[in-house]
Amino acid sequence: MTTIDKNQVGEMVQHQSAEMTAWLNSKALPIWATVGADPGKGECYESIDLATQKPLFVTRRARVVPRQIYSFLEGAKLGWTGQAEDLASGLYKWFLSAYRSDEGYFISSVDVENQVTDQSFDLYNQAFALFAFAQIAGNMPESRQDAEEHASNLLNYLIENYRNPQGGFREANPDKLPLCSNPHMHMFEACLAWEAISADPAWQELSDEIAELALNHYIDPVTGGLREFFELDWSPFKGDNGRVMESGHQFEWAWLLARWGRSRCDAGALIAARRLYDIAWTYGIDETRSVTFMALNDDFSVRDPIARLWGQTEWLKAAIALAEISQGPERDAYLSDILDAANAMRVFFASAPDGLWRDKMSPDGDFEDEPAPASSLYHIVCAISELNRFAAGR
Repeated sequence: MTTIDKNQVGEMVQHQSAEMTAWLNSKALPIWATVGADPGKGECYESIDLATQKPLFVTRRARVVPRQIYSFLEGAKLGWTGQAEDLASGLYKWFLSAYRSDEGYFISSVDVENQVTDQSFDLYNQAFALFAFAQIAGNMPESRQDAEEHASNLLNYLIENYRNPQGGFREANPDKLPLCSNPHMHMFEACLAWEAISADPAWQELSDEIAELALNHYIDPVTGGLREFFELDWSPFKGDNGRVMESGHQFEWAWLLARWGRSRCDAGALIAARRLYDIAWTYGIDETRSVTFMALNDDFSVRDPIARLWGQTEWLKAAIALAEISQGPERDAYLSDILDAANAMRVFFASAPDGLWRDKMSPDGDFEDEPAPASSLYHIVCAISELNRFAAGR
């Protein structure tokens, strides 16, 4: 890991923030707002081909639309001068018309003609719908009431049809296994976004419930690592898949629990966040490639050495969150990690055309030859937004 004189770190963090924000505003958001979206139709695409720098006209997953709504609106806060509200408004209307089922949940995908290709319920997609509605409500006053109504309707639908009596939500109705921590992580993120703009106690109550699930069930009480898959009672899923601990999710939960723990003055959550970070940093980063890789087993041995771009963004966010609650040498270590994580992100940008990125790095350091996925923009924007905020507040 990087060793830097602590007197230089603050200046370097600000330099990284300035460079990455400039890249986002001048390179990434412009291409995703034009090539990666069709503003005239109010639609967006799944990916952009690196060779032709054209969109691929393939099935479009529901989770991508809320992510792009967030990315454009948050980009405007970071100084992007594109038509953020127009883009977000168009995507919002399209999302409601193309993805909302008659039952009240949001389906999984449509094709380029907006014909349904996957009608299924996925809790992950519902979490991102709630997240998108929070972005609309918080940033577009003329659409706030409408977004609040859609969010309330969806939350009520989930409670009525997918509530798990053991806490959180089921994956299907009738039940199917395993239950997953990942969609709850994004539900947690959506609730925290709603908390920031709404006085409705439902959001704080659900935030607290998911935090308690994480602290009492998702996180192994012996090792402090967070699992991915569970039985209906939130005990670890039986078999080998019950051992999965994704490095990027250790970081992402550390970021969320640090935020929640600060807001609730909950020391246990802050301790858990630090432990999650320590596990991912110690066991989930390949020092040869200087990147965090995909997954560990529950004994912290390497399970999947592929490194993905999104994992680097979560490393950066977690390092920032823990730097903010630390002092002295511990804070200095997190500050150094901020630089390492930012550099890891930039490795995925370096060999791609301006504003695009590579997604997967093999164990030997080569990148898979594949299109740039639109879904990564949300991760990138959020990480740069956190870095920008932290650098500005030093």
